[in-house]
Amino acid sequence: MRVQPLICCLLWCLTLPSTVMGQSADEKLEQFYRRHLDESFQMRPLEATMLGDHRFDHLLDDISAEARKGWLAHYKSQLQRLTSEVPYDSLSRNGQIDFEILKDDLERNIWLSENTRPFEEDPRTYGSYISDSVYSLLVQSTLPKETNLRNAIARIREIPRIVKVARETLRESPPSILDTAILQNRGAIGFYEKGIFELAGASDQTDALRSAAKVAIAALNEHQVFLEDSKRLRANGEWRLGRELFGEKLRLVLNAGVSADEVLADAEAEFSRVQTEMYIVSRQLWSRYFPDRVLPPDEPSGRRETVRLVTAAVSKEHGAPETLVSDAQATVGSITDFIRSRDILRLPDPDRCQVIEMPEFRRGNSLAYLDPALPLDPGGISSYAVSPPPADWGQERVQSFLEEYNRHMLQVLSIHEAYPGHYVQLEYSNRCPSLIRRVLQSGVFIEGWAVYTEQMMLDQGYGDGSLQLRLNQLKFYLRAVVNAILDHRMHCTLMTDEEALQLLTEQAYQSEGEARLKVIRAKQSSTQLSTYFVGRMAHYRLRQEIQRVEGESFELGRFHEAVLDHGSVPMKYLPELVRERLKSPR
Repeated sequence: MRVQPLICCLLWCLTLPSTVMGQSADEKLEQFYRRHLDESFQMRPLEATMLGDHRFDHLLDDISAEARKGWLAHYKSQLQRLTSEVPYDSLSRNGQIDFEILKDDLERNIWLSENTRPFEEDPRTYGSYISDSVYSLLVQSTLPKETNLRNAIARIREIPRIVKVARETLRESPPSILDTAILQNRGAIGFYEKGIFELAGASDQTDALRSAAKVAIAALNEHQVFLEDSKRLRANGEWRLGRELFGEKLRLVLNAGVSADEVLADAEAEFSRVQTEMYIVSRQLWSRYFPDRVLPPDEPSGRRETVRLVTAAVSKEHGAPETLVSDAQATVGSITDFIRSRDILRLPDPDRCQVIEMPEFRRGNSLAYLDPALPLDPGGISSYAVSPPPADWGQERVQSFLEEYNRHMLQVLSIHEAYPGHYVQLEYSNRCPSLIRRVLQSGVFIEGWAVYTEQMMLDQGYGDGSLQLRLNQLKFYLRAVVNAILDHRMHCTLMTDEEALQLLTEQAYQSEGEARLKVIRAKQSSTQLSTYFVGRMAHYRLRQEIQRVEGESFELGRFHEAVLDHGSVPMKYLPELVRERLKSPR
């Protein structure tokens, strides 16, 4: 996703209060937040770049232990200043929501700083400084190419310092996390050996770039040895958060007004429902793929066998490894045509989304992601990145990968990542009038919207009723549901890898390769896997609630735009904001 960063239909729903003493409370809040960002960006230049503020693109953070203590002190100071300097009761309702979003963000950062240790335990943390810091300048910044290249060279020269801090700081890393870091660092070496020169193209700065890259490659090769030695000698860190920490982190990070136990209960009920729907669709497809076989008995084991066999047969309808990216590109036209013809919502104009091959240093956790235009540099390109199977995979593993992302699933993926999923939603978000909402985005809103659109598109007729497409949509959604179950059980119980794999392969119908990657991800990203399901349920339930109230006057496109008009806000605020927006013309 990880991670992150048009239609002019956004309205600021409520008017600002009258100016008092020359400055309204809402103006005070915005001024406070701008000062907060300036101070934060000076301490963390990479954060500025990733949000689209390019004043510090030539710098990289001081990530020493002492500097990170300064970050925590800054969060605490800002929280105290916010509550003392900005009069909450004088804010407009929109201003109060922004105030609460900022306050929650500061409290969350304080908690994470005091209760997690990514710099000590997660070597992937340094990957953002090693690779993303430079890659983002060359593909997302709208500054002139030569300016971006000059800044990139300055940052590349900082890489030896970054990896030195990593070697001095890292202590114990869980094996699953360390394996991914080793893979990604190897990809970073390849990026500085070749990929960066392809991105940079012809330039008067090529010699300087080559010189800086050479030093960085030497440092990264040393880092590779360090990581691989760590795998042998020190990869014994504990990755489980435990029930108490997991519950508190989920409350703070998701900020959705639901507890960890409520999420689990909701997911387990939904898991059973979606399994039933998959059986109904599979039963209808059975005779098409198995004309000479009798349908298995209508009992739990027979139902699972029916779904397993039919999904396996449908999965064989896939493309070749070398055409995976072009196949994804081909899905875009039919999807956007459908969105326009059915008035699902108004699409961004101009369209600035490109489908690209995922860079090697970012592979290892998922098939695809959306790299959006940055909130503070919204005129840039968004990239829907697709990962072909790595060159060193064997034929059997490649085949499994292609079956998992067959031509039906690829359409669902494009809906989720691009249209009308992440790309469209984040383009809307970048036009939100509130600076706080543009910058402090809710992952639950973002991921939930993308998952919501998968079913919604098919319900409205995309795919002309294809049962194969519906089966893959349900399978993809079941993945979001089981993500939440896995997230909870892996961190709050003693669930083993073997039990997790059994859940994913036998009950969620995932391939073994995909399931193993998901188990690794569950260990690496506590609470993040729950965002998809929690967000989707909140979006879906809000839609049902509004539709029941409006009855025949309900307009889907108008509703969707009312949802997206407020930025990527925490879901607990969305019902209020949507109802207010629907009082105004589209």
